Amino acid sequence: MATTAARAPRLPVARDYHRTMRRQLRTAGYILLVSVAIGVSWIRLPYFSFGPGPARDIGPLIHVEDTPTYGSSGHLVMTTIRFDKLTALGTLFTWIDPDRSVVAEDIVYPPGLSPTEEAHRAISQMDQSKIDAAAVVLREVSDYPRDHGLGALVESVGPGCPADEQLFPGDLIVRIEEEAVTSRRHASRLIDAVPVGEPIDFRVEADGQTHDVRLTRGTCPGVDEPLIGILLVASFPFEIMIESAEVGGPSAGLMWALGLYDLLTPGDLTRGRTIAGTGAIDLDGTISPIGGIADKVVGAQDAGADILLVPRANLRELRGVDTGDLRLIPVSTFDEAVDALTSSQAAA
Repeated sequence: MATTAARAPRLPVARDYHRTMRRQLRTAGYILLVSVAIGVSWIRLPYFSFGPGPARDIGPLIHVEDTPTYGSSGHLVMTTIRFDKLTALGTLFTWIDPDRSVVAEDIVYPPGLSPTEEAHRAISQMDQSKIDAAAVVLREVSDYPRDHGLGALVESVGPGCPADEQLFPGDLIVRIEEEAVTSRRHASRLIDAVPVGEPIDFRVEADGQTHDVRLTRGTCPGVDEPLIGILLVASFPFEIMIESAEVGGPSAGLMWALGLYDLLTPGDLTRGRTIAGTGAIDLDGTISPIGGIADKVVGAQDAGADILLVPRANLRELRGVDTGDLRLIPVSTFDEAVDALTSSQAAA
């Protein structure tokens, strides 16, 4: 009788074990890879990408009421700087981008200021630049400040003073101690009439709303005399509104002034050109230097500008910078900027 050979026993345990281990290792590897990718893409580092931001035509951003206005055949453009919080992956991309640089967080946010506090500071600087620009232009084209509106405008607020975070640039003070304010000088007299140590009640208009603020004179950094800590200017004789959206800082002051001047005067500063510019402006019309001037050159070139107005004090930083067909015009005052754009040498 034939017999059948016994089958060799199967040994599935070792093979299945290795297959299972390989699957588990592959799964773990995928999970690790995904985790690393998420970390590289989303985990924020204490660094920022710093470089040219969008250039903006300021003509549509300036609005006035109850006064004649005049059109323009060209464009006045403000240049901006853009900075973004970086991830590890974003840092890599920024390092290989010739138009952007990596900067430490403490450069973007000065020591002692939180991101929120720095954002508020930048917006206040922007609001102050609008007021200073408007005041400079109104002195050129009207009898301002002799010709003014009711109330008194807050031009600036001293950091660390009693008014800090209570009053803001652009606030219109319409009443002090139950008396209507008729002028800047009247506001100063009403404030001075309140004895030191007693609270002063202000009624303020801002963004179409009215609210009350109570302040008491106190210390301001570096000043021995007790103060509220505000600088006032005469209110404007007609309504001026300048839209800046999320842009902060003082460097648009020159362009706000040129844009408002072009709107209120019958001449045409642009003469069909695209004119970019940057520079902080003071109440006396002085143009002060700003940061990121080389990035402003790139922004102006990207906008197709013919001319870039730059603070004269920044000119040294642009030595060796390729400006291509972009013409740089250094200026130290607002009047100098207007003269440069209206002279025959600045013709297109």
